[in-house]
This record gives sequence, structure tokens and C-alpha cells, in this order.
Amino acid sequence: MNTFMATAILAVSMAGGIAQEKPAPQDKPAPHDMASCPMHEQHEAAAQDEHHQGVVERGDEVMGFSHEKATHHFFLYADGGAIDVQSNSAEDTATRDAIRSHFTHIVKMFAAGDFNAPMLIHGQNPPGTETMKRLKEQIQYRLESTDRGGRIRITTKNAEALQAVHSFLRFQIADHQTGDSKEVVPAA
Repeated sequence: MNTFMATAILAVSMAGGIAQEKPAPQDKPAPHDMASCPMHEQHEAAAQDEHHQGVVERGDEVMGFSHEKATHHFFLYADGGAIDVQSNSAEDTATRDAIRSHFTHIVKMFAAGDFNAPMLIHGQNPPGTETMKRLKEQIQYRLESTDRGGRIRITTKNAEALQAVHSFLRFQIADHQTGDSKEVVPAA
């Protein structure tokens, strides 16, 4: 009978009826320190190049003109800023007209608080857009035609909206890799 009882107790304990001691979990190895990788900068540069290539490809599709045929600039002013795109060639009227057409749509979209185009181009919601949506009545967007393209002049007297516009434009400078200054200058 003792053998029977011992077997029954063992069976119940194996079925989970009696708590068993579990081995202590092993410590997970520390995550690899990317900065210590001898090729960290190359990996980071490759990832940035891949992201930028995606911005260019998506941008060409969304905007309707090639990044190779136009130059983007973003400016931060004390009262807002500007988005400026110019055809690289004075003779390329197709690109000039496509820039103007795109900007006509963008001015209407931004004024309505619609920032889907930048989100589609950049693959993320650019900083500042949520505030720009919320304060859309406090921000003005004016389209200006230029010889080779166009400019969207963004102005506001609202301090919170101004901060959001500057965040948005700084992001554009970085993501489009324009090299433009991220410093605020007097209005042009």
C-alpha cells in the first residue's frame, strides 16, 4: 500500500497539484551595445540612406514630380516659415507646373488641418502636425509662385502654433537632407 500511496502522490505532483520548485530563470545577456560595434557608423548611415531613399521615392509619387528635377528648401522665420521648391532647370516647365499644382493642393490641405501628404512621404507623422491641426485657425498658408516653382509661406501670431510650425520645418530639413539652417531668422 505504501508503494501505491507514493506513486499516487508523485502522479498528483507531476500533474501540477503540488507546487514544485522551478529553477531560477537565467539572466538574459545584456543587449549588444551598438555604439561599441566597430561598424556602427556605417550601419547607421546605411539605415539613414535607406530611409532617405524611401522619402524620395514616396515623395516623387505623392508630389507628382521628381526630387532629381527639383530642389527643396525649408526656412524658419520669426512669424512662421516657408516651404520652397524650385525646378532645377529654367526650361523644365513641366516640373515647375507640377510643383505649383502640388503646392495648390498642399495649401488647401494644410489650411484644413490635413497633413496626410507629409505622413505618406515620410512614413510617419511629422512633429508639430498634431498641434498644427488643432490650431489650424491660427495658421495662415499662402502660395507664392516663383520663376521655377513655388513657395508656401506659413505665418502665425500664436506662440504654440509657431513652435509647432518650427518643429515641422526642422523635421523637413532633416528628413529631406536639405542642409538648410534650423535657426529662426527675421521674416523675409
